[in-house]
Amino acid sequence: MRSNQRLNAVRSLPCVKCGSPYSQAAHSNFTEHGKGRGIKASDEYTIPLCHKCHYEFDTYSSMKRDESKLWFEQMLAKTNRMLSMNETEIF
Repeated sequence: MRSNQRLNAVRSLPCVKCGSPYSQAAHSNFTEHGKGRGIKASDEYTIPLCHKCHYEFDTYSSMKRDESKLWFEQMLAKTNRMLSMNETEIF
């Protein structure tokens, strides 16, 4: 799935790791989410991370791969809850 609307909504949220208001839409690094060689995972598997936290996530510099996978799943659920709350506030 590719969705500029989702990516923009994710970018509007604070970093889920450090709270910085300047975030990027960080895609999953895991094959079960569609990640492949030279292929980004589906946009539905994105979380807001600032530049520093995004780099640490992509390079596994702050967590091992297994820890990163579990953490990503938890942060994806949190991101989706945050997006749902924002939609409710709009309507």
